[in-house]
Amino acid sequence: MLAAESKVVAPGTNGAPGTDPAQFWKLLANPVEPFLHAVTEQLIRQAQDFDPEIVPYAQHALNGGGKHLRPTLVAMAASCFGPLTEAHVKSAVIIEMVHLATLVHDDVMDEARIRRGTPTIAAKWGNEIAVLFGDCLFAQALKLASSYPTPEVCRAVALATNTVCSGEILQTQQRGHFEAARRDYFRVIDMKTGELFTLSCDLAAFLSGASADHRAALRTYGSVVGTAYQVYDDCVDLFGSESGAGKSLGTDLAKGKLTWPLLLAWERANAKERASLEHSIKNWQPEYFPTVNALLVKYETLSPSVEIISQYLDKARQTLRDLPASSGKEGLLNLTDFLSQQTGVLAVSS
Repeated sequence: MLAAESKVVAPGTNGAPGTDPAQFWKLLANPVEPFLHAVTEQLIRQAQDFDPEIVPYAQHALNGGGKHLRPTLVAMAASCFGPLTEAHVKSAVIIEMVHLATLVHDDVMDEARIRRGTPTIAAKWGNEIAVLFGDCLFAQALKLASSYPTPEVCRAVALATNTVCSGEILQTQQRGHFEAARRDYFRVIDMKTGELFTLSCDLAAFLSGASADHRAALRTYGSVVGTAYQVYDDCVDLFGSESGAGKSLGTDLAKGKLTWPLLLAWERANAKERASLEHSIKNWQPEYFPTVNALLVKYETLSPSVEIISQYLDKARQTLRDLPASSGKEGLLNLTDFLSQQTGVLAVSS
C-alpha cells in the first residue's frame, strides 16, 4: 500500500514565479501521499506514547501539519530503488521528530510566537516546558531508532542529531560576529539544516539496500538541497511575509543571526555602513529595520542569494545523473524545481 505506483507528475514550471506554490507542492507530493499519510498516522500514535500529562504538548507539536519535507525526501529517495516499506515510514517518523525537536528549541531561542500558523509551544506553555519537551522528542526519536534490528539506524540518527545541535551552537557563538559568520556560514547551515536532509536520503537508501555509490550520491543530494533550502529560508526571514511563511519573521535580526543577505550587505558596505550595521545587529531594536533594509536593498542582496540557491539546486540535479530512472528520481528532480519556484516567488514579491 505504501508503494508509490503512480508516475510522478512533472510540474513543468522550471521555477516559474507565476505557478501557485501550494498547487506545485500538491502535484509533487501526490505520488507519495499514501506514505506521508502513514507517517502522519504514526506521528499521532507517537504522541500518545508520552506520559498523559505530556500528551497535549506532543499532540500540539506532532499534529502541526507542514509539508513534511524530510519524510517526502525519504519516500522519494527510497522509491529510486524499489517499493516503500514500514521500515521507511518509521525512519521518516524518527527524522521528523528530531526536526520538530529542533524547531521547539529554536522557537525558545528566537522567542518566536508563531510556527506553522499556530502558537509555538513556548508561546503557549512557556520556555521551560518547551525546552524539556524538545528533549523528550529527541529521546523518543532515539528510542524508536533503537527498535531496528541493526544499530546503524540509531547510530546514524544520533550522529545527525549531534551534528544539528553542534551547528546551532556554532551559529549561536557567531551572533554579531560578521567575519566568523561569513567564513563559516555554509558549513554551519549544512550542519544545522543540511544534515537532516542528508540523513533522510541516506537512511532511505540504506533501508532499500542501495549500493555505496548510489547512497553517497543521495547523501550529497540531501546536503546541497538542505543548504539551498536554508539560504532560501534565511531570505524569507528578511524579504518574506508572515502570512505567506506561516511563522514569525524577523527573528534572525532580533537574535543577531547573521544570514547570507546580511553578510553580503556587510561585505559590500563601506566602513561607516559596516559600523552602522554591526551596531544595529548587536543592539537590535525594531526601529533599526529601515536602516538595515536600506542596506539590503542598496547592495541588492536578494539577487545574489537567489543565484547561490540556484547553484546548489543545479549541483543537486547533477548528483542524480547516475541513479536509475524511477519515479523517485523524477520526484527528487521536481523537488529542486519546487525550491527554485519558491525562490522565484520570493524574488518577484520582494
